[in-house]
Amino acid sequence: MPRATAQRTAGMPAPAVAPEPGLPIDDPPPPIPPAVVTRDGGRATVRAIRLATGLRVDGRLDEPVYREVAPVSDFIQQLPDEGAPATERTDAWVMFDDENFYVAGRCWDSAPPSEWAATDRQRDSRTMLNNDLFGFLIDTFYDRRNALLFYANPLGGFVDQQITNEGNPNRDWNPVWDVRTDRFDGGWTIEMVVPFKSLRYRPTRDQVWGIQLRRTVIRKNEWAYLTLIPISAAGFGGRGGVFRVSAAGTLVGLEAPPAGTPLEIKPYAIGGVATDLGARPPKRRDGDGAFGVDLKYGVTENLTADFTYNTDFAQVEVDEQQVNLTRFNLFFPEKREFFLEGRGIFDFARGSFRTARSLRRESVLGGGAAPTLFYSRRIGLSGSRVVPILAGGRLTGKVGAFDVGALAIRTDDETATSADDTAFTVLRVKRDLLRRSSIGAIVTHRSVSLDGAGTNAAYGADASFSFFDDLNLLGYYARTRTTGRAGRDASYQARLDYGGDRYGFELDHLLVERNFAPEVGFLRRDNFRRTSVSARFSPRPQSIESVRQFVLEASLDYFLAADTERLETRQTQIAFQTELENSDRFGVRLSDSYELLVEPFFPSGRDLAVPVGGYDFRDARLTYILGPQRPLTGSVEVASGGYFGGRLTSVDLARGRIDLSSRLSVEPSLSLNWIDLPAGSFRTDLLRGRVTYTFTPRTFVSGLFQYNSTTRALGTNLRLRWEYSPGSELFVVYTEEQELDPLRPTRSLALRNRAFVVKVNRLFRF
Repeated sequence: MPRATAQRTAGMPAPAVAPEPGLPIDDPPPPIPPAVVTRDGGRATVRAIRLATGLRVDGRLDEPVYREVAPVSDFIQQLPDEGAPATERTDAWVMFDDENFYVAGRCWDSAPPSEWAATDRQRDSRTMLNNDLFGFLIDTFYDRRNALLFYANPLGGFVDQQITNEGNPNRDWNPVWDVRTDRFDGGWTIEMVVPFKSLRYRPTRDQVWGIQLRRTVIRKNEWAYLTLIPISAAGFGGRGGVFRVSAAGTLVGLEAPPAGTPLEIKPYAIGGVATDLGARPPKRRDGDGAFGVDLKYGVTENLTADFTYNTDFAQVEVDEQQVNLTRFNLFFPEKREFFLEGRGIFDFARGSFRTARSLRRESVLGGGAAPTLFYSRRIGLSGSRVVPILAGGRLTGKVGAFDVGALAIRTDDETATSADDTAFTVLRVKRDLLRRSSIGAIVTHRSVSLDGAGTNAAYGADASFSFFDDLNLLGYYARTRTTGRAGRDASYQARLDYGGDRYGFELDHLLVERNFAPEVGFLRRDNFRRTSVSARFSPRPQSIESVRQFVLEASLDYFLAADTERLETRQTQIAFQTELENSDRFGVRLSDSYELLVEPFFPSGRDLAVPVGGYDFRDARLTYILGPQRPLTGSVEVASGGYFGGRLTSVDLARGRIDLSSRLSVEPSLSLNWIDLPAGSFRTDLLRGRVTYTFTPRTFVSGLFQYNSTTRALGTNLRLRWEYSPGSELFVVYTEEQELDPLRPTRSLALRNRAFVVKVNRLFRF
């Protein structure tokens, strides 16, 4: 049932609104009551409405405030027609009382409900952006670069995210808040409530925040906002506009309670039984139980300390497997909540949300990405095995114009992976400059190097400058220190990109020396000097009604060995893509590449060796991406071309989704690869399916099924997640991995590991 307080009333009379003393606003003057918004071109300033008593959040919008107070309306399109009025009317109210912050909306829609895109109820679902949405963004410190984002669809499925430096969205941030939706004859309504206790803000009663309101109508591929967002900030698919925090409006008239010193304690208990035949010694039906606790303390209004003891992540979904036909390391995303919260602060040399919108992709050559100096999966994981975390702490937030992040964690030794007791330390500081620019520094350290002797440390400085709407400069310089390695331990990058809607250009130079080893980070390739250039032309033809945009891009990547200046990789690409008005996209990409192998290469872990030598590649890829409003979505790619003196043909289905109902969805994906080499031929397949049934936005059960022919592994992961109280959860997880050999006459299964786990936690807020 929704939370309820006393019946609400309309806003009380108020004097003319003034901004917080000493905090100038860079939008139109504050509206004079009873007005709630003032506009100046594409900018806007909104006045928050004070409520005499609290709201009952039921989504119905049938109380007096919605009749007595004029709404904020006149949303502005970003897509498809930049600057034009939204084609569907949206009315919004921004309100508050002594304890909560509220945003409500009436979303008019000229189409019947059967044509609305509303298929997902699950909290933080990654496919929610394929639905019709209403939401808001708040920049509670009015720094015009960091913000919190809340949005929901007509079914009440919702998402909450942290945005750091106009990008790097963290959807695993899960504050306590609530949302309810309803329907009326002509559209749908929504009410959203966020307790002030869930927010951080300046220590004054009178607040000035940044605010953005967003409405999406997927069948029209229309994205509309309170303020004007340049179309170039949308990215392909239109989802990036809300990240442009510097273009948000201003919220005045808000009075917030004293922030105090918030304290959250979240203990957990876990129990289960496991079989692991790969452990040393093997475990069979081994029962175990444990408990631990996480603690969060507000040191200042925007500086938060987190502590963890005996941390356990058994409830986290297993990794989605990947096919690796390159000779470089694979990158797997972090999924553990403790490391995800506030992660944007620790990002190094990332800049803001990328505007270049490149069509390029790495081919089988791969390995050209810049190093990651802090990669949290180095802590508590060794390959696919868990290394126990004893305890740790983290301090994140903002001090004046500085972003600050500090982390210290200690892990236990672990026999199966030969991991030693290790202390990890990370320190990150970043200084805001101008409107959308910054400079910063980072230091990482681990007490035991990965080779088991000595220590490892990395340190670096980075800078990111953004000018106008679309011009970005980024650079960094970093070095590492590892016991037993001396010299050739530096890395640096300088990148310029212009990401306009019609034209794009990028120039990048990256160096990674042989002994550069960030062991608390991630490095896909070492000892290389890469220079790359790309140019894009992407017109929006007015004379072809069925086409929204053409995109033509050409690029050149040139890799030299950092120590010998020998050519190791060269790749030239040309790509053409068409985006249709129905949101479907199709394209073709042609590549001409060269790769020098200085040692034999065993693709996909096979016994077939590719010998030393130089290899020329030519390949073609055809891609079709179905629009998000369709009942079946995803992308299909067919590729064929050269591969180390042989040939590679592949078929991939990625990000597939079939909505069988508003509660039940199936997400199939596959990667089929046929490889013919002079030394022999082989095939590698990866099949994956995810089935999700959502009872309520806070309760769902999902199953992930994977088969990898390379490892001959058939994996199953079943998870029930029930948020039985805001911030408190129950997890029931079953995981199994079997070895499947399709060449055996019986195609028999052999158990590798199996586990059944129940975990419960409880959030206490003070």
